[in-house]
Amino acid sequence: MMSNDDDVTLTVNGYDYGGWTEVDINAGVERQARDFSLGITWEWPGSGATAVRIRKNDRCEVRIGNDLVLTGYVFATPIEWDKKQIQLTVKGRSLTADLVDACPDDKPGQWRNQSIEKIVRALVAPYGIQVVNEGRDATVVKDHTVKPGETVFESIDRLLTVSRLFSTDDGRGRLVMARPGSKGWAANALELGVNLLTGNAPLDFSSVFSEYVCKGQKSSSDDDEDNEASAEVSASAKDERMDRHRRLVIHESGQVSKELAQWRADWEREHRISKALEATYSVQGWRQSNGQLWLPNLMARLIDPIAGFDRDMLIAEAGYHRSRQRGTLTTMKVAPPDGFEPEPNDKRKRQKLKKSKDGFEYLLPADWEKN
Repeated sequence: MMSNDDDVTLTVNGYDYGGWTEVDINAGVERQARDFSLGITWEWPGSGATAVRIRKNDRCEVRIGNDLVLTGYVFATPIEWDKKQIQLTVKGRSLTADLVDACPDDKPGQWRNQSIEKIVRALVAPYGIQVVNEGRDATVVKDHTVKPGETVFESIDRLLTVSRLFSTDDGRGRLVMARPGSKGWAANALELGVNLLTGNAPLDFSSVFSEYVCKGQKSSSDDDEDNEASAEVSASAKDERMDRHRRLVIHESGQVSKELAQWRADWEREHRISKALEATYSVQGWRQSNGQLWLPNLMARLIDPIAGFDRDMLIAEAGYHRSRQRGTLTTMKVAPPDGFEPEPNDKRKRQKLKKSKDGFEYLLPADWEKN
């Protein structure tokens, strides 16, 4: 039986709507705007029920029990009906969806010697979005200029490449500058035979290479503007875990220092291994044993001998689902946190790996400690 903690409430224009039989709410560290789809069905004629009049662009809040999981806008209200029933669906996205879809204002359009947080706040201010500097980053950039046609989040992501953070949103619709694992640890492990219902691990290494080369341009310090060699920046990172020659060249836009080029090459190496070990699981219900929701950016131990996993994983995405056919489930996309680290962890190059705990420790250590 469903508890009150699992009731889903949509609040629009001061009214609370519940009784949703179809629920899909999705959030993740690589999603800049979480989304929802809520559905309900009435039987008619003779039921006396009428469709809820919720309109597009209405501001809304979505709660699971008392937990606010999304603040945003209604984007669509599709209705289907036949001679037996009416089915209403309400769909929406976080307040930060405007930053994903829309472009920055033209003014000022350029910042010099400003902190990344200050620039981000200026970029989102016209859209009324609040900023949370969860990573407590104080990086200052020499120059940031908005590119024609880029969205607000595309401009922000270029900034966060320098500060080595990722951008996402939270239940209040705020933009969050975060680091991997900043939500802490889950109360429960994800374990086959205990709470895992389904698993899907593609183990696809087609995007992994043996060498990553990052190339870019920087402002020449010489008076000779034709001195092209002085403006070229290049750095590379080899990956001995790839047992055949595969070379990838990445062209970084904007002003690039040697340090930034090297970081990008190192980051690509670790991020691609992490994505290759990405897997998706489902568990019954939406809450852990301590009553807290399963949340993106939590760390959790994953034990899945079928796929060969026994390691610490980052919950990269969490989806809350309910349907008449499947009941109430949480789906989680998990991956090694190394690929989300602001700086690649190269301790593996300086020490021998421990005795293997799972089938993939030769790629990444199974135990993770936040730096």
